[in-house]
Amino acid sequence: MHIDLSIERLGPAKIKSPLKLSHVFGDKMVNYVPDGERVLYDTSLNTCKTCIEGKTKEEPLSFEKAGPRELLYFDSSKVRVGMVTCGGLCPGINNVIRALVMELYYRYGVRHIHGFRYGFAGLAPECGYDVVDLTPNKVKDIHHDGGSFLGSSRGARDPETMVDTLERMGIGILFTIGGDGTQRGALALHKEIMKRKLKIAIIGVPKTIDNDILLVEKTFGFDTAFSIAIQAIRAAHTEAEGYPNGVGLVKLMGRHSGYIASAAAVAEADVNCVLIPEIPFRMDGEKGLLSWLEGRLKERGHAVIVTAEGAGQDLMAPGAERDPSGNIRLQDIGMFLKHEISKGLNEAGVQHSLKYIDPSYIIRSTAANPNDSLFCTNLAQNAVHAGMSGRTGMLVGLWNNIFTHVPIREAVAGRKTVDPEGELWRSVLESTGQPPVWQ
Repeated sequence: MHIDLSIERLGPAKIKSPLKLSHVFGDKMVNYVPDGERVLYDTSLNTCKTCIEGKTKEEPLSFEKAGPRELLYFDSSKVRVGMVTCGGLCPGINNVIRALVMELYYRYGVRHIHGFRYGFAGLAPECGYDVVDLTPNKVKDIHHDGGSFLGSSRGARDPETMVDTLERMGIGILFTIGGDGTQRGALALHKEIMKRKLKIAIIGVPKTIDNDILLVEKTFGFDTAFSIAIQAIRAAHTEAEGYPNGVGLVKLMGRHSGYIASAAAVAEADVNCVLIPEIPFRMDGEKGLLSWLEGRLKERGHAVIVTAEGAGQDLMAPGAERDPSGNIRLQDIGMFLKHEISKGLNEAGVQHSLKYIDPSYIIRSTAANPNDSLFCTNLAQNAVHAGMSGRTGMLVGLWNNIFTHVPIREAVAGRKTVDPEGELWRSVLESTGQPPVWQ
């Protein structure tokens, strides 16, 4: 597998960390993470044996382990730190902002912490947004609220102009909190910084309820999002059971990846069919969705269908519009299914009641649940450790339940999707009983 997981650094780390941790294992004190500590990409025994026996003539693919280092690159008393939140709202953004500030201020003694308003637009002078000086007192309660304390925006900005702003302000570390588009912007910033040979670290914190960033096991906001989505599924199930031939239809977010729809369906277990972008389906024919639905209603008298927003796009006229981030605007699969299902059942002479629920913005604008709150804090703390040590061009990820350093260039090289042959989709099929393919 040709993936380069090496992490760039601004220079040698020579400053003793103020954390005063241990480097002796077994003394019952929290330890610094040695620079050579790695986390295996593939933990299967066969892969390890292949490398050990010398068949590949190279070490197993591995990530650099995240955590506090004994030596730092930046002087805590002098470094200026910035942070920016971009893209769609997501549960946990405020938790990350708060945890970054608290870790920087109380653990490392950093006193110059700045928040740029409304995404990358906050780094563009022509937008005229003010810079927020972040202190523990200012952010102490923001984790109770959804949204972003700093605000957000979409759309590309000129990397040269943004780096000019960072240079003028003397920013040493910039934390970019966002998803795929945000981290692509962060990579552009990093490239411009490297071209100018500046000493500015770019550290990403992966945010997206779609959970679709490569080389990252889980992104923050995902856990809360599918937990809230369950409420919509329960409502759809109640409505479906309340009428003869009742159909509950729920549309959830997921432009290219069906993680929310899949996870919510398995967790709630009242879903009879899940439609995701990774698995093509058709409406008509003996093995189409309508035929399956007619059979389900005849046998059980009700059905619950969950669709990801990116599913079935090939069934509709392709859109030409793009959003400010450059993404093609998806056609509305929810309204399409609502119309086509009702039309198909009516033509088949099946009296029915269809209830359509779209909780899209509800699931992303709420505050983080406890599990996500814990995850956000851990991500932020590890991001600070990485930034202070002089690492750059990277984001903090989770792999095999261990926090890791992931080069942004590799994380944005593609998009993580649900594996049709993987465990998650197998669990969906076993929970719903739906056809494995729609031929």
